Amino acid sequence: MPDRPISHLLCPLRAKRARRKEARPGELLQAALDLFVDKGFAATRVEEVAARAGVSKGTLFLYFKTKEELFQAVVKHNIAGLFAQWEQEFVDFEGSTPDMLRYCMRTWWERVGLTQASGITKLILAEGRNFPELAEFYRREVVRPGQALIRRMLERGVARGEFEIADIDHTLYAVIAPMLFLMLWRHSANACVDTELDPERYLQALSDTVLRGLCTPAARGQPPSCAS
Repeated sequence: MPDRPISHLLCPLRAKRARRKEARPGELLQAALDLFVDKGFAATRVEEVAARAGVSKGTLFLYFKTKEELFQAVVKHNIAGLFAQWEQEFVDFEGSTPDMLRYCMRTWWERVGLTQASGITKLILAEGRNFPELAEFYRREVVRPGQALIRRMLERGVARGEFEIADIDHTLYAVIAPMLFLMLWRHSANACVDTELDPERYLQALSDTVLRGLCTPAARGQPPSCAS
């Protein structure tokens, strides 16, 4: 016999409504993400989010009390929530640190950069000054954990004799800034580049360039770690 409540068997309409209710938070988050990225935080109205998700404004407020709370949920669902997985992958990674850096850049692009969620970074850069509480939330939930993970990766490379770094505090931005550029390029109608940019080739060239600067002379001679 199907492993479902007897009420669902006797009343399929009620079961359908229950499934619909369970899906609403995800639908609202997707609608909010699309509108925030397309229009910005200030210009997006909760009525628009509700309409795109196919619910009333009152229904939206059952799940999210304010537009700010909705935005925070979007960030947690699409970006901040990924850090636990990345942390575990860091612990489990058995390869060299240069290979880890290449893996980090590639998976970041696949899980965030290539998705609609990458537009959140552009939104924060554009509107963060006008919404300082949201900017601080983004720093706490995304920027600081991201920087901490990259710092640990660089420290791992130094400890293993693979990287030679005098100033980790600033070197980590050599990894972050080019990836930030790629996100801005994707959501700025190519305004920064007048030719077509291939993200995968860009990330390959980026990792090659960064690793040439980070790797110790000994590590450079040990493929496949620091070799392009």
